[in-house]
Formats: sequence, C-alpha cells, structure tokens
Amino acid sequence: MAEDARTPWHTGQWFTSPWNHDPEVAGAYRFAGHLAIHDVTLRDGEQQAGVVFSADEKVRIAEALAEAGVQRIEAGLPAVSEEDTKAVQRIAGLGLPAEIYAFSRCTVEDVQRAVDCGVTGVVTEVPSSRHLIELGYRWSVERAVELSVEATSYAHAQGLKVSFFPIDATRADVADYLDLVAQVAQAGHLDGLGLVDTFGVLTPHAVERFVQVSRERLGVPVETHFHMDYGLGVANSLIAAAAGADVIQTTVSGLGERAGNTPLEETVLALRTLYDVDVGVRTEALGPLASLVAELSGVEQPPNRSVSGSRLFEVESGIISTWVRNVREVDLTEAFPYLPSLVGREGPRLVLGKGSGLDNVAEALERLGFQADDAQRAEILQRVKRRSLELHGLLEDHDLEAIAEEVLA
Repeated sequence: MAEDARTPWHTGQWFTSPWNHDPEVAGAYRFAGHLAIHDVTLRDGEQQAGVVFSADEKVRIAEALAEAGVQRIEAGLPAVSEEDTKAVQRIAGLGLPAEIYAFSRCTVEDVQRAVDCGVTGVVTEVPSSRHLIELGYRWSVERAVELSVEATSYAHAQGLKVSFFPIDATRADVADYLDLVAQVAQAGHLDGLGLVDTFGVLTPHAVERFVQVSRERLGVPVETHFHMDYGLGVANSLIAAAAGADVIQTTVSGLGERAGNTPLEETVLALRTLYDVDVGVRTEALGPLASLVAELSGVEQPPNRSVSGSRLFEVESGIISTWVRNVREVDLTEAFPYLPSLVGREGPRLVLGKGSGLDNVAEALERLGFQADDAQRAEILQRVKRRSLELHGLLEDHDLEAIAEEVLA
C-alpha cells in the first residue's frame, strides 16, 4: 500500500489507528515546530548500576547517535572523572552533526570544566524541591538559588547554551518550584528549562498542566526529562510534546538510574507512526543503535522489548502465522503495526513451538526443502508440539529435520 497523506495511520510501512487522527483528538495537538531529541545515554544512562562506558565506547555511541539524526547529545559529566572529561572533550571535537552538551552541577567550577571541554551547551542541575534541598543536600533554598544564578550566568557569559535542570521538580511544592526557577531565570540565565520528573511519579493526566504552567510562568522553551519508575516515561513524554514541549530527553533502550529513562526508540517511533511527527531521527537506525548500546553496556534486553527485542518479529502462534503467510506479499502491516525494516530489523520469521500451526510447519518444510502431504504435515505438527514441551522452548532447524525425516520415511 502506497503512503497516502489522507491516511497517515496506514502507510506502506505502518498501520496504526485512525482514532489518533480524529479531528477532535488531533485538533488539540500543539507540537513544537522543531521538536528535538536530547539523548542522555552517555550521562544518565551510565548511572544505571553496573553500567560503565570507556571513552572509546562513548565516542562510538555518540557517533551512532549523531548518524541516526539525534540533534543533541549529552556527552557526560566532566566532574565525575578524568576519563569522563576526556570522553566529553573527544566527542565535542569530532565535529558531529549534533549539538554536544555537558552536564554540570550548579557551580562555576563545574561549568568551567564544561567550557574547557569545548561543548556547545551545558545542563546545570540543582534540587528544586525544598525537602530535597534541606534534607538531601542540607542547603538553604537561598543557597540553591544563589548557586544557580551564579552558574547559569557564568555559562551564558562563556557562550554556552544553558538548559536549567531543577531536580525533583514534580515532587516540589508547585509554588516553591516556580519561584525558584523564576528567580534563576530573572537573575541568572535560562535558554531552556528541564521538566524533571526525577522519580517518575508524574501521571499522564498531570503532564499537560506541568508543561502549560511552566511555560506560562517562565516563557522559555521546555525540555522533558521523565523516568520510568512507573513505566510512564514514553506516554508522559508524548503528552508533553503534544502540549508544546520543545525537546524530549531520552536514553537508548531506557538505560538509567533505577528503572531508567524514557527510551529513545519507543518515543521516536511512536511520534512518527502514531502522531505523524518526524523529529528527524532515522527510525531505521533504532534497532542497530539499541544493539550497539546493549553490547557495550552489558545490559540484556527482554526479547520482546518494543522496537529492539531480538524476537519481536518471530511468530510462533499458528493463527498469526497464517495471517503472515496470507498477507506477506500484499500488505504485511495487516499482521504487524509496523514493518521490521522501519526500525532496521529483519523478519518476520515463523518459528516452531508449542503454539505453532500448520502454516509454521509448511513454511519451515519449504525452507528446508522437504515435501509433505497434508497428513504428514499434521503428524509433523503434533511431534513439533511434543518436542517443544520437552525443550521448554522453540525448535531449531535440526530438530525439525529429525522429525521430518522420521515422518517422511
């Protein structure tokens, strides 16, 4: 099926829902004209317990992110170590087609480290909830504001773009949060404001209000930074973008502290196929990018993970296998929400297991060069099911070959 602007929910590459584009629904969308992705894999992603990237590995990931079309890359926090400083310096010096940011605490010393690394911008963090300032940091609110004003002013004076990052914003008293950020905006400098849901506790119903109030009070572009403690990061980021957020912060495969950050893959693909919003990231690069980060991080992903799961396009169910066989040459999106090729994957592949049907067997026999009549295929299927129970999993080709040779003999 050729892509048709009149049916953005059903193109040659995906088939989603026309409800997404109902005028009563889509008429409320307020997407920014230039919605961008700011990826934090090399900083917040590495904060996942047990994940360590060398400088060389960070360079490889940064190059892959830029090649995929990610507009902003947060290369790291130079203050963490000498190795991190070197990584940020190297990435900033590559001349990648992406803006390179460093992360810093709200201190002039940290900002100077970012300046010395040659980055384009800096994300400056400070706690924004009174309870975290007073209990976690043992500071006064006045000190937090003072440090923020000083650091953001200095960063701006040094020619850096400044994204202000108020930690724990969603658990702060609303008035306290807005007053703190307003003071920094007025006395310091903000090019952008992070809407930081540090502990992933914001509900989808509250997101639009969070975006609206923050933008109205402060008058600067806003950037989402949502965590996955309740699995809501993608949904919340999409709602924020539809409410006018300018930047979405992500990590590859959702790496990050505790349950991780908003995953890059699901967010970009959902924007493209569910909302018809192209953020400039090549979806075909998402699968290979996820594989690279999984290899370098050592974090094994579930085989059925959205976009990047290793068995996402393997079909065991007999019913679905029949669908695939029937529609493969006509419109494969009748059996999948999007084509494997859209995310840089191969498939689909019919596999053999307890839930398989005659079409699974027929396709496997054809692929391996066996010829069988209906009765033989039915007998092979029964043996496949028994063998799957014995293996407690899927059959390999040699398993089917042995069964077919016995039945066809």
